[in-house]
Amino acid sequence: MRRSVIAIAFVAAAVLGATGASAQTERRGILSEIFGGLTRPSAAATSQRDAASALREALTNGVVAATTRLGRVDGFYRDGRVRIPLPGTLASAQRSLRPLGMAEPLDDLELRINRAAEAAMPQARTLIVDAVRGITFSDALSIVRGGDDAGTRYLRQRTETRLTELLRPHMQSALERSGAFTALDTAVSRSRLNAGAAVGRLRSDMIDFAVTKALDGAFAYVADEEKAIRTDPAKRTSDVLRRVFGGG
Repeated sequence: MRRSVIAIAFVAAAVLGATGASAQTERRGILSEIFGGLTRPSAAATSQRDAASALREALTNGVVAATTRLGRVDGFYRDGRVRIPLPGTLASAQRSLRPLGMAEPLDDLELRINRAAEAAMPQARTLIVDAVRGITFSDALSIVRGGDDAGTRYLRQRTETRLTELLRPHMQSALERSGAFTALDTAVSRSRLNAGAAVGRLRSDMIDFAVTKALDGAFAYVADEEKAIRTDPAKRTSDVLRRVFGGG
């Protein structure tokens, strides 16, 4: 480092010794390049920082928009794209009993599962936004240069297992509050399901299924929001979003 500084000093001295108007103009340009390079951050470092900031902001905006949309009454239940069906055996029984006019308890259970997912969205928002903050500088640049949903795919791949663990107790509470477990007991007793001691297992499966489907719905709409920010200038509501996604 010391040798570099000494060498720069010799170059600067030589430049300062030049005479004439054109030489002075050239001198200012050379000195600017020499000393400016010593103080300003590299372009690569700046672009990494901008990429990380923009990506975090874009995904946070997407998560907030998606979970707000899905967290309303009927956010899941009336949306054919993300509506949560009954899992496995329960879905089969529902299909079999509907033509007989006997599927009402299972239909009620399906409604309550969707209500539970809607109620769990505020917690899902907090958990996913926390995960967004963990995106690293080194990953951000390649994600920004990726496809329309590259950030969402990265986020899901890196965080889904942990998010599932964290969201599960909140979903269980939401299912209890919605009356879904009571509805499950009623459905089993009235719908000729030979469940017996397996009701406890059905409850556990229902929690896992509801968590997975709730995250499916949330990430589907986060991906939509990410794509919109990448493609629609009106969605870029900050300087860093416009610099990274608007500048090409």
